[in-house]
This record gives sequence, structure tokens and C-alpha cells, in this order.
Amino acid sequence: MNFFEAQDNARNATRWLVFVYMLATALIVAGVTAVVAVIFYSNNVQPDRTVLLITAAAALSLIVLSTLFKVARLSAGGGSSVAQAMGGVQVPPDVQDPLRRRLRNVVEEMSIASSVPVPEIYVLEREAGINAFAAGFAPGDAAIAVTRGTLELLDRDELQGVIAHEFSHVLNGDMRLSMRIMGVLFGIMVLGLIGRVIVRGGRFSRLASSRRGKGAGGIILLGVGLLVLGWIGVFFARIVKAAISRQREYLADASAVQFTRQTQGLANALKKIGGYEAHSFLKETDPEEVSHMLFARGSRLSSLFATHPPLIKRIQTLEPNFREEDLPQIDYAAGQTVTDENAAAVASGFAGASDHAPLSSIQDSVGNPAPEHVVFAAGLRSDLPATLYDAAHAPGDALLLTVALFVQQQPDAAERSFDVLTQQLGPARSSQVREYWTLIAERGAVVRLPLLEIAFPALRHTPTPQLEFLVQLCQRLVELDGVVELHEFCLLRILERSLGEALAPSSVRRGRHGSKQEVRDAALMLLRIVADRGNHTDEDRQRAYEQGVSVFGDWAGDSGLEHKDGRRTDAEALAKSLDILERLGSKGTRTLVDAIAAAVSADGRLATAEAEMLRAVCASLNCPLPPLAALRT
Repeated sequence: MNFFEAQDNARNATRWLVFVYMLATALIVAGVTAVVAVIFYSNNVQPDRTVLLITAAAALSLIVLSTLFKVARLSAGGGSSVAQAMGGVQVPPDVQDPLRRRLRNVVEEMSIASSVPVPEIYVLEREAGINAFAAGFAPGDAAIAVTRGTLELLDRDELQGVIAHEFSHVLNGDMRLSMRIMGVLFGIMVLGLIGRVIVRGGRFSRLASSRRGKGAGGIILLGVGLLVLGWIGVFFARIVKAAISRQREYLADASAVQFTRQTQGLANALKKIGGYEAHSFLKETDPEEVSHMLFARGSRLSSLFATHPPLIKRIQTLEPNFREEDLPQIDYAAGQTVTDENAAAVASGFAGASDHAPLSSIQDSVGNPAPEHVVFAAGLRSDLPATLYDAAHAPGDALLLTVALFVQQQPDAAERSFDVLTQQLGPARSSQVREYWTLIAERGAVVRLPLLEIAFPALRHTPTPQLEFLVQLCQRLVELDGVVELHEFCLLRILERSLGEALAPSSVRRGRHGSKQEVRDAALMLLRIVADRGNHTDEDRQRAYEQGVSVFGDWAGDSGLEHKDGRRTDAEALAKSLDILERLGSKGTRTLVDAIAAAVSADGRLATAEAEMLRAVCASLNCPLPPLAALRT
């Protein structure tokens, strides 16, 4: 299953969840109204229609508002709020502990390989079981958490398999679905919680006086009714949650193996869960709300409610000949004490970026990193100069490093940029930006997007006014010479979107839906810019443009081959086009990516600079494309 199919399946699951939610809400509201009617009849009173309507409206409002409240709270805090609520302790960028350093390295490598921002990283320090989860509404506000048992009992390959599994949830659209499930469950469960309170309060009222006890009988009946209805709704919601989650877990396992080509690593992690006394269970925190997010079962629920396939079946999917009696016996005292020294072995295949990547299917690579991407990412991370790597992990320096990514490489344009930076930042900071810019130029375009991804967690902890200043300054650098450099513009768009998702997930607005003509014009404009930026002669630009338009077929129309100069397109026009194009459905986005790739590679090869431009464009359209330089000819 590719990225686009996974996204479609996640959306279908969301629609199914919405349907179940509406059905459960309607049944619960009808049940609450019926309970109130029974109370009237039990007291020989004819139910008043107005009272029943008010009851139904109140029950409906309570369920919907509770769901919206829960989703809003989750949106405000993002994935980090879920990890913190579970007792997670954040792993800082400059962590020195070997096991936590290894965890951060593995997460950063997977981020580079999959072309998404590095998420916040947490450890559930009080949990000895082997488990993990990813939470968030979007990659920009994602958090990945692992238990202490995961760190101490798994080796690097096994840990990488678990992290790859969690990243597949990020890429396949499962995180947003999981957060919505949390909101739905809370909304449906709230009446049951109220019913419990009423029942307890009604008991005390009945004990207080016999006169009040008569009224308490009706109160208790109402409470019992709410309690029963609430938990019936939760019962069916759990069944749906479990069914959706089990299918997504199979997909995540398959994706993890595809990412790393480490069937053994993921399989061994699952085996250790089976052979370990604490298994994957969470004992210090209630796993109910996040059970569908976990790497493995968080509690001993029956198979009807199990959010994960049976452990042995998951292992046998990876190793068909495995038998349950082959599970190893894991001793916690003999847990992993290794450092991340074997990261060098992981990166041993890295020898720098090839200047010409093969023209394999770009579409199949979107959101679908292969083992060579993971190896390349490990090598790129370990090969980064210490000055750049350390700067990416320090909030103040990360800001200056980000500025350096938007300074153009042409000497004249660069000097104009540094004149602006001296005015805005002062001589000392401008000099520091120049140092970073020089090191980035030496490494080439291939390090720019990965550096932004690595720096992202440090930027999240920068005060909001400084981030606003950063975005404005980078925008000024991009537009300094009046020419839209597509790569820089898309990097800026990625920066703005990722920071917006992290700081206020619920306030991030996606682009608007356009008419057929607007979509067509936006797609052709983007193709013109891509063709113009990647070629040096009018003839080459025309050929690249025609190559891209040919992917659209008849949809482009007769005027589609009329090439117009896209070199002077302004930032505002390009932003409007991208806003429209990012709202295309999976089929349209898939075709657009193929058209852009065709235009970029019209000359039969894909140079590193062109590949990185293509990656930036895809990322700005929410289609994460792994490093194409990892694919060698």
C-alpha cells in the first residue's frame, strides 16, 4: 500500500468512525429520553413533550460539546500533551544518557529518511513494559513516546523497528484518526460518568431522609439509566476502535519492515514482548484512552476489545515458521546497556550524495521510505559537521541556522542577504549565520531540508515572538531579489506550516478548494516555475514544461502547452497556487507529483539540486518524499 492509498484508508476509517459516533449518539439520546419518560410513568405522571425534547437536546448537546472539548484540548497540546498525560519525560536535544541518545539518533534518522520534522521524544520512565506510541494531529505537532523497558531491553535494530512502526502511523494518517477516536470515546463516555455520580449522590440523598428518599429513587433510576446507556455506547465504540486499530497495526508492521528491511529487528522486539514477564502492559498509567495508539497491547483486554492483532500472529506474519514455544525468556536485569556506537555500522554504506539519482517512480516513494533511505539518513546525520549538528539542537543557534538555510548561494545575492542580516541581527550574529551558510554550501543542497527537520524540536521551544521574527526575516530573504526561488519558498512554507502545527494545531488552516479552472491554472503555474528553475535555455524549459503537461493528458486543454515565463512569478501568486493544490484529493495529488517529477527529469537525469527542489515542493504539498540522493545509479 502506498502513501496515497494509506491516506485514503485513514479518511475512510474516519468517515466510518463519524458514522458510528452519530449512530451511538442518536441511540444514547433516545435512550436518555426514554429513561426520563419511564421516570414520569413510574410516578403516574404523563410525560410532557416539551420536557422530553429539552432532555433530548440537553443529552445531545452534552455529548457533542464534550467531544469538541476533548478534541480542542488535544489540539491545543498536540501529541506532547498526550505523552505528558501518560507520565512521559521529554528527551532533550542535548541528552547525554547513552540509551536516550541512541533513541534520539534513531528518531532523527527516521525523520530524515521519511522527510518529516523530528517529533518531540518522550520516555515513560515508570513503565517497565515494552511499548511505544505516536500521537498528534499532524507531523508538525507529533510526539513519539517509548517506555523505559523499550529502551533498556531492545537493541538498536529492534528499537529501529519499533520507531519505524510508529513513523508509519505518522505517515499513514493514523495519528489524527487516533486523536479523534480519543475525543469520540470521551464524548460517548461522559453520560456514563455523570450517571455514576448521580447514583452515588442518590444513595446519600436516600440515606438522609425517607421523604427525600422517594425523590432519590427517581434520581437513582436516572443515574442508572445514564450509566447503562453510557457504557453501552462505550462498548460498541470500543469494538469499532479495536477493529480500526487492528487493521492499521498490520499496515504499520508491514511499513516498518519496508522502511528498514529489518524483519528480524521488528520480529525480535515482538518476541521480547512475548517472553518478558511485564509484556507490553502499562501499569503506572491508565492505557484506556491511548490503547489504540500503542505499539502493542497496553492491558489484558479480551480479544473482542483488543486494539492489536494477537502477538504471535504478528510475529508469524513476519516469520511464518515461528512457534509460540520459541518465545525467548527475557530477564529485565540483563537489559541493554549498549551505547549508540553501532550507529556507525548502520551508516557504513553512506558515501555522500550521488549527483544523479535514478528516475524510478517518484510517486511510489512519497511517504514510503525504503531501507536505502534509512541508511542514507543515518550516514547523513553522522556525517554532518559538529558545528551544524550542535546548532540544530540548541534553541538560539537553531534560529540562526534556520536563517542560514534561506541565504541564497549566488555570491551577489548572498552579500545582499548578509547586509540585511547585519541590520536585523547585528554583526556578531550575522557572522555566525555566515559560518553556518558556508558549511551548508560545502555540503550541498542535500543537507538543507534534513537540517530544518532536525532543528525543528529546538525551534518549538523558542519564544513565539522570536519565531514570528524568524519567519518574517526568512520571508524577506526569499523575496530579496524579486525572484521566487522555488526551493527556498517551499522551505519557508514548510517552516511556517510545521511551526503552526506545533504551536497551535487547531488554528492551522489548509488551502482552499478551487474550481476546476483554478486548479488547472495553479498546476500549470507550478509546472512553469519548476521547468524554469531547473533549466538554463528556453528550449530546455519548453521541453520540461511539455513533459510535465503530458502527464495531465486531455485535462490540461489545448492551451496547456503554451509556455509562459515563470521566472518572475511573485511569492503571493505561488502561495495561492500551492494553497489550492494542497487540497487536491489523493488521485489528483498523485498525478500532480508525477507531472512535477516528469518536468524536473525531462533531460533524462535528476541532479541533486533538482531532486531537493522536488522534495521541497512535495513537502509543501504535504507529500513527504524521502531523500532521492539515497538512490544511486
